[in-house]
Amino acid sequence: MVEIRSSEPPTPAGRIRMVLDTDTYNEIDDQFSLVHVMLSPTEVDLQAVYAAPFLNNRSSSAGDGMEKSHEEILRLFELLGREPKGMVLRGSDRFMDSPRDIVPSPAVEHMLSLLAEGDEPLYVVAIGAPTNVSSVLLAARERNIDLGRRMRVVWLGGQPLHQTNAREFNLMQDPIASRLLLQLSPSLTLFPCWGVASHLLTTVPELERHLAPLGPVGAFLTERFAAYSDNHYAWAKEVWDLAATAYVINPDWTRSRVTATPDLDPATLDWIPQPEGPPMREATMVDRNAIFRDLFQKVADFYG
Repeated sequence: MVEIRSSEPPTPAGRIRMVLDTDTYNEIDDQFSLVHVMLSPTEVDLQAVYAAPFLNNRSSSAGDGMEKSHEEILRLFELLGREPKGMVLRGSDRFMDSPRDIVPSPAVEHMLSLLAEGDEPLYVVAIGAPTNVSSVLLAARERNIDLGRRMRVVWLGGQPLHQTNAREFNLMQDPIASRLLLQLSPSLTLFPCWGVASHLLTTVPELERHLAPLGPVGAFLTERFAAYSDNHYAWAKEVWDLAATAYVINPDWTRSRVTATPDLDPATLDWIPQPEGPPMREATMVDRNAIFRDLFQKVADFYG
């Protein structure tokens, strides 16, 4: 059985093992997160990148969203001169149909294999719908795999727990998987969107000055960002996902609190307080300036 949390969720320390689960083509923020992680080898041992499903105006289905995310991940690996073979894997081609629905994929099997290796915990950083991750949690329970202290989940999803309603894109894409993540994660750190990840704002002028000149990667990220809107006058945009990946690079950039894990109302997607629930960590603030400064500097250092 999966071991339910019984102690305070830890913060990352030292160089950590991690995988990134990302709906990379959904918006423009996942690309920034992936680059930041890939350029942080001193802090992070990135062992795999998994494509997550999404459905919006940039995809025709959840599976199409996953495929487009997979293609975007490969573009970034090529820009950074990294070999994707054995490291970039396709994830779920649909969302969950029920709380017992394990959506099979190469990502799920690969993550399970990594969780069985070594003595150090694996940080699973999910910055999209948690279909892949919750499928792993269900598969582990079905196969009697004790994840225990092996798995640390960091998820960007939902809204702050002091709000009644949890509605947010990642959570709403797969509400069943989102609820399972809350119920089954052996260790969970939650990055809410409004008031936390929403603080990670930048602008086209800032990126054109400080990122675009820094080689093909800087130009690519700036182009993706600028293309998101055709009117840049007095316009800033959230780079939401940087919050979760920055946490594993340097936890000092995040303020957080330990609280009881809520449940999620499947009908309304409201938080349901569970005062006796297992502990989880909720991020409450991120250091926007330090995070962007570190990203810009690492892209600059990459090109020497």
